[in-house]
Amino acid sequence: MNFTIDDLEFFLLILVRISGFVFTAPFLSLSNVPRRVQIGLSVFMAIVMFETVKHTTLEYRGVIGYAGLVITELFVGLVMGFIMNGCIQILAFSGQIIDMEIGFSMVNVINPAANISVTVTGNLYTYIVMLMLLATDLYRYIITAIIDAFQFIPVGQAVIRISMSQLMLTFIKDYFVIGFRIVLPMFAATLMVNIVLGVLAKVAPQMNMFVIGMQLKVLMGIIIIALAAKYVPVVADLIYGEMRTMVKQTVSYFAP
Repeated sequence: MNFTIDDLEFFLLILVRISGFVFTAPFLSLSNVPRRVQIGLSVFMAIVMFETVKHTTLEYRGVIGYAGLVITELFVGLVMGFIMNGCIQILAFSGQIIDMEIGFSMVNVINPAANISVTVTGNLYTYIVMLMLLATDLYRYIITAIIDAFQFIPVGQAVIRISMSQLMLTFIKDYFVIGFRIVLPMFAATLMVNIVLGVLAKVAPQMNMFVIGMQLKVLMGIIIIALAAKYVPVVADLIYGEMRTMVKQTVSYFAP
């Protein structure tokens, strides 16, 4: 089999798209995943896709035209990985809101996998959902998403539309909606605690409601988190459902 210059150009475009996805997708882009593993996985997937994807004639003019194709393919992979990773970050946002409600907002810890400072509850939810992603083999969906995208977005034919701003607006809206749906039980519990503290402040003004309220909110928050633990699979379904929806919309925006 002859490997021509056209084949090399086609292979590099596949490699660029997959590399952009691997370095931004959830689980694959974690800092504790060695760079050699990420690079090796990208090259291996690119070789497999090069043998399976239907080869098309690339249309471009000169080096600048080919550079434009490379940037476009890189953008496709980056956006798909960023969207999926952003869905996982909803958990960190929800955990931060929960910790603000129960008084844990100052107890920040470093997430060594993502190299960011997160709250305790956000870190807890993120790791639980990530473990569920591994235990249920849903990590295969992450890899399948970029592979199936080649069927709808042929190599060298991706289109960057101005209307993609609507995609980000939709994602931001869903980001807050899902985040607050996760936080809703904690909102209800803290509202009841605040009502009780307000009544006690009127009945017994000599009591220090600030000291009592801090301890009561922490206790209530821990109880609610423990009771809501059995609903974590429901939260995971919300995240995975949003991930599938956003990936489908992303592919539709890039499709020619």
